[in-house]
Amino acid sequence: MTTANNINGQTEEKITALYCRLSVDDEKKDAESNSITNQKQILLDYCQKQGFTNTMFFVDDGISGTSFERGGFQQMQKMVEEGKICRVIVKDLSRFGREMVEAGRLTQIVYPSLGVTFISLHENVNSTTGEGMEMLPFYNIFNEWYAAQTSKKIRAVWQSKAENGKRVSPTVPFGYVKDPDDKEKWLIDEPAAEVVRKIYALCLAGRGPSQIARQLEKEKILVPSAYYESVGRSHAQKVPTNPYSWDQKTVVGIIENRQYTGCAVNFKSTTVSYKVHKKIHNATEDYQIIPNMQEPIISEEQWLRVQELRKHRRRPTATGRASLFSGLVYCPDCGAKLHFCAAKSLKRNQEFWRCSNYKDGRGTCQIHYIRDVVLERIVLEAISSLADFVKCHESVFLYMLAKKTNAMRQKEHKRLEQAVEQGTKRIAEIDRLIEKVFEQNAIGVLSDERFSKMLQSYEKEQKALTQEVAESRQTLEEAKQKATDLRLLLRTLREMTEINELTPTLVNSLIERIEVHNNDKSSGHCYVKVDIYFTAVGMIDIPTEQEILAMMEEIRANPQDFRFVA
Repeated sequence: MTTANNINGQTEEKITALYCRLSVDDEKKDAESNSITNQKQILLDYCQKQGFTNTMFFVDDGISGTSFERGGFQQMQKMVEEGKICRVIVKDLSRFGREMVEAGRLTQIVYPSLGVTFISLHENVNSTTGEGMEMLPFYNIFNEWYAAQTSKKIRAVWQSKAENGKRVSPTVPFGYVKDPDDKEKWLIDEPAAEVVRKIYALCLAGRGPSQIARQLEKEKILVPSAYYESVGRSHAQKVPTNPYSWDQKTVVGIIENRQYTGCAVNFKSTTVSYKVHKKIHNATEDYQIIPNMQEPIISEEQWLRVQELRKHRRRPTATGRASLFSGLVYCPDCGAKLHFCAAKSLKRNQEFWRCSNYKDGRGTCQIHYIRDVVLERIVLEAISSLADFVKCHESVFLYMLAKKTNAMRQKEHKRLEQAVEQGTKRIAEIDRLIEKVFEQNAIGVLSDERFSKMLQSYEKEQKALTQEVAESRQTLEEAKQKATDLRLLLRTLREMTEINELTPTLVNSLIERIEVHNNDKSSGHCYVKVDIYFTAVGMIDIPTEQEILAMMEEIRANPQDFRFVA
C-alpha cells in the first residue's frame, strides 16, 4: 500500500488511477470489447485480485488517441503531477494513446521519475518491475501506425462518397433537419428556415452582421442552440445565458453557407494530419459543389448577390444616418468612392455626396457634388423606366444583352474551360517531372548543371501556367456571376409593380455601381451626369419606339442568333 502525509501529518492512501478511452472509430469497429463498461470491469477485476483498493476512474469517451489533449487524461495527469496518484492502469496501450513520442515519454520517463507505476494489462507491461518494458516502444509504434492507416481509410471513404455525389460532412446547418427515414436526406425545418430567410433579407437590405444580430436579439429570436433546446433536438453547442443573444459570427456563418441554396459543399476544410487536428480551411476553388441535394431555403441568385454586397463595407455617418446608396457611388475620374455627408446641422434634403479625394479643394480630384435626394430621384426614375421596358419588351431587352460584348460567348466560355483543365493537368505533370529530376540528380544520372537548368525551366512554366489558370477561372466565375445576377435582375423587374420610393433591398438587388460626374456649367446651367450600372447588364439606354420596332424585326428574321439564357 502506498501512502502520503497530509497537512495534519496523517497518512492517506494514494490513488490507483484506472484510465479508460473509447474513440468514435473504436466504437464502430469493436463496441463490445472496447466499450467503457467493459474496460471498467476488466480494470476493477484486476485491482481486486491485486488488492488495490483506493481506485478512481478517468474516462474519455468518443475521443481520439492521437492527441493527449483529452479532458479525462489531463485531469489524471494533473493529479499525477500533484503526487496524488501512485499507479496508472489501462486495459491496453492503445487505450492510453496512439501517439508514440508522448506515450513513450510519459511511460518511460515522466511516470518513473515521479514514482508512478504504469501498468498495461493486455501487453503485460509494468514499469516498476520492468516486465514488458523492452517491447513498449514497438507497441507504441504499432499503435501509431494503426491510427495512421485508419486515418487514410477514413479519408478514402470521404473521397469515395464525394466522387459518388454524396455529402461528406454529417453536420446539418441551422434551418435543416435530417429526414428520420433517410439520414442522408435533409428536410427544411420551417421555423428555423424562416430565421435564415430573415437574415438574408436584412443583409440584402444593407444591414451588416452586427446590426442583424442586434435586430434578432431585439425581436427575441432564439439563437440556434437555444432553438434546438426548445424543440428537444440534440446538439453540441453551448446555450448562452441570454437565449436571444446572437453572435455576429453565427450570423456570418449563416450568410456564407452556400448549402442554403440546396447544394452540398464538400472539402471546405481539412486537418494538418491524423495527429494534429488543427482545422485548415481550403481555398474556395477547392470546394466540391454538388447541386440539388436538398430543397433550397435561399435562391442561388440571392446568395451570390449577398456575397457580392458583403465585399463592400458600408459605414454609417457620425449622425448614424446612412444613404440607400452607401458603398455603391463612385467617382468616374479617380475611381474613389464618393463620401456621404450628413451632419446634425444638415436637413434631410441637404445631405450630399462628394468625392473622397476632393478634401475641400486641397485633394487630387474635383468635388463631384450631388444631393442625396436628387440621386434618389434619378435612380428611382431609371429603375422605373427599365422595369416598364422589360415588362413590355423583354425579348428586345434580351436581344440588346446578347449584342453586348460583356456577355461571354459560348465559344469563349468553352475555350476558357479547356484552358483551365489542360493547365491544371500540366501543372500536376510538372510536379511529377520535378520530383523525377530530383531523384535522377540524387543518384547521379543527371548532372547538377543540367538539373539546375531543367528545374528552372519547369518552375518558370509552372508559375506562368498557374497565373493563366487563375485568370481563366476568375473570368469564368465572373461570367457565372453575371448570368446569376441577370436572373435576379429579371425576376425582380418582372415582379415589380408601380414603385413610389426606393428600398434598400430593391437598390441592392438591382444596382451594381453608380458614377457621379463633376458638374458641367458650360450651358449656363449646372448639369450633373449620373451613370447607373445595373447588376449583370451594366448601363442600359432605353431605346425609342422606332428602335424597338427595328430590333423586333431583326429578332423575327433571325431568332436563333439572339438567344440569351436568363
